[in-house]
Amino acid sequence: MVRGVPSIAAPTKKRRFELRTDEATDQLISEAADLLHVTKSAFVSDAARQAAEKIVARSDVTLMSPAVFDTMMTSLDESPELAKVAKVPRLIAL
Repeated sequence: MVRGVPSIAAPTKKRRFELRTDEATDQLISEAADLLHVTKSAFVSDAARQAAEKIVARSDVTLMSPAVFDTMMTSLDESPELAKVAKVPRLIAL
């Protein structure tokens, strides 16, 4: 603690990740890491994390053509079961 302000420490890295790659990829990673003034480990870790976050985020989204979306919405609008459920009182007001 400095002058009553708690120090903010980086999270402790306890996991190890090993990577096998070809020479050209290794050189490219080294060059990119050098350009960013970070270690190869930091560069690869950050790039892998960004890619993983993007893939995980994308898994929450369903993509479809407008025609398929319209067909789906029409089928929902014409469903007697859903119309019945829609009339059930809500527990939480919107």
